[in-house]
Amino acid sequence: MVVEWSSEAPARIAELVRAPGVTGLRIRPGAEAAEADDEYWSDEPDFDEDGKPLLPPHEAGGLAGLDLGGIGELDLAHFRFGDPGATSLAAASSDGRIETLDLRYCGIGDDGVAALARSATFRGVRRLHLQSNALTAEGVRALAGFERLRELDLRYNRIGADGARALLAAPFVGSLTRLLLYRRDVSDAGVAVLASAPQLPSALRSFWRSV
Repeated sequence: MVVEWSSEAPARIAELVRAPGVTGLRIRPGAEAAEADDEYWSDEPDFDEDGKPLLPPHEAGGLAGLDLGGIGELDLAHFRFGDPGATSLAAASSDGRIETLDLRYCGIGDDGVAALARSATFRGVRRLHLQSNALTAEGVRALAGFERLRELDLRYNRIGADGARALLAAPFVGSLTRLLLYRRDVSDAGVAVLASAPQLPSALRSFWRSV
């Protein structure tokens, strides 16, 4: 099911996720937010002093009041709410059945990921998509809170070699069946770390040996 974000969206979502047969939910930014995004990204984005993109302001505080019911998949890709929205989302309630969480292109940094990793709502997540956010090695360390991860997409997050080492210290690393990263995300030094890591399953370690 797809819901466009607005002040009425939380009530609509609470109704939908309790309906028979609904197993997944996609929340899209509202029309005004999407228009602001189009205008913002038509030019080169501005960056803060830490090199993170300054995002157009989206009101996403209402995410904290969401009742996500018993759905297994939650997709918020391209809803650029940044760390404030991720922190709000971490306070949402559910029956604890969410296994797939798609947060691609949401503008989330280390603080937002840390909040989500501490949330009981997302404790059971097994597939986490974080492509094109603003994570560093610190954010990768925070991912340790997702103890049941099996698939992880960290592409286009410049986590460096320190991020690769942080990943290898995570409790889930030995259970990963899929890890999406690029050489430029971890640097040549990070590739060497992953290629020689006994913590990684052999199939993933062999991949990094061939990069």
